[in-house]
Amino acid sequence: MKKRALISVSDKTGIVDFAKRLAKLGYEIISTGGTYKVLKEAGLELMQIDELTGFPECLDGRVKTLHPVVHAGILAMRDNKAHMDKLEELGINTIDIVAVNLYPFKQTILREGTELAEAIENIDIGGPTMIRAAAKNYRDVAVVVNPEDYETVLSELENNGEVSLKTKLYLCYSVFEHTAAYDALITQYLRGQAGVEGFRKVFTPTFELAQDMRYGENPAQKAAFYREIGDCRGSLVAAKQLHGKELSFNNINDTNGALELLKEFDCPTVVAVKHANPCGVGSADTISEAYLKAYQSDPVSVFGGIIAANRNIDAATAEEISKIFIEIVVAPGFDADALEMLTKKKNIRLLELKDISAPCVSSYTAKKVDGGLLVQEPDRLLLNMDELKVVTKRKPDEKEMQDMLFAWKLVKHVKSNGIAIAKDGQSMGMGVGQVNRIWATKQAIEHCVKPCTGAALASDAFFPFPDCVEAAAAAGITCIIQPGGSINDQLSIEEADKHGIAMVFTGCRHFKH
Repeated sequence: MKKRALISVSDKTGIVDFAKRLAKLGYEIISTGGTYKVLKEAGLELMQIDELTGFPECLDGRVKTLHPVVHAGILAMRDNKAHMDKLEELGINTIDIVAVNLYPFKQTILREGTELAEAIENIDIGGPTMIRAAAKNYRDVAVVVNPEDYETVLSELENNGEVSLKTKLYLCYSVFEHTAAYDALITQYLRGQAGVEGFRKVFTPTFELAQDMRYGENPAQKAAFYREIGDCRGSLVAAKQLHGKELSFNNINDTNGALELLKEFDCPTVVAVKHANPCGVGSADTISEAYLKAYQSDPVSVFGGIIAANRNIDAATAEEISKIFIEIVVAPGFDADALEMLTKKKNIRLLELKDISAPCVSSYTAKKVDGGLLVQEPDRLLLNMDELKVVTKRKPDEKEMQDMLFAWKLVKHVKSNGIAIAKDGQSMGMGVGQVNRIWATKQAIEHCVKPCTGAALASDAFFPFPDCVEAAAAAGITCIIQPGGSINDQLSIEEADKHGIAMVFTGCRHFKH
């Protein structure tokens, strides 16, 4: 039987060279539609698919490769005499190489203004059927879906006269990886179009490799960074790196934490993060003032940390940043003189993220656990102002309410048990990730860079005992915001009243584990 290769690709990268070298090796080339036109114009002798099948393409090209002549030629097992006898009886030739990649569904749905009907037309039917058939018969058929694999196939054919079984098995794997991602993307798109909500019986997300990493959290751990497919404005995958070495696993995780908190603020704000926890946050009329507030909140922890700003970095801010070692600065932009100043530091990474204040676009968050996956909606709710309830005898004044709301934004992004103390648009102390709430409270008070007198304290969950209120009073804190909901709420309220502290219940909590 003749050696045959069926080639039909939407991504035509390298396809002319691939086909020419196959033809030189004696392969008869069969092709379809646009691929046929490209190869014909390149001077190749080849056969159109309808010449092979004896059946014309129809239904606007929806049906062209779905034919027994094609699939019998692909699926026949060469060492099965009954299969080969049947091919001879039917006058069907084997197909030994299948080079197919699928309709550009991703590119279609990412194009602004794409309608559902157009997206549907770019769901490939014949392509997946052919490559899955070829993959199933991988021992006899080399199937190529990625242009970067062309050279491997050609090299083995030119040097050894055949594609090795090891390579064929790898190519088989690549097919099912390719179709799984393709189908998952279609599912994801149609979920949105159909307005499907909630969690289904199966969970089938798909991501694309954004970056290989030198290692993960620790040097002994391999790692990679994958991006979601779709609108990622305002997220780290949309950032443009202007300066510095490649981001590490921990850099990405920490910077993501900084961005999540930064999105809570509209006014000029700087967030400093260390190990994915905020260590300093400042809001002011200018970004340079905001930076100084953030830095002065915890000048020890900010060393070697991440800085995220929601305004362009100007020269005044850059000058202050240059005084210490900072791992990363991410901002919507950098003024020319600020960029010139910061790029003199070789160990700093500068990231430009134009839509830094864009809201979170992810429809879920996930955490891998041994043997499973935890999936939830993002924690988008800050609080409902209509549900705020003053529970103490003394009501907070306007200034105290502003400080409490600022602290509440902070504590939402602090690992539980979490406490945040703030005043005048500045974080003052954080109690992070403690196993009980009084330790978190004491830690936040102890780490305040200046006296807490007149400051606001926020807790991510209710107080189970009045000890936290007692500690806050001793430190001079005058107002507290917390979810409420403990059976011991009244004890905390009485303790607050005892010290003249104003306390507000939000009715919602912000556990962050």
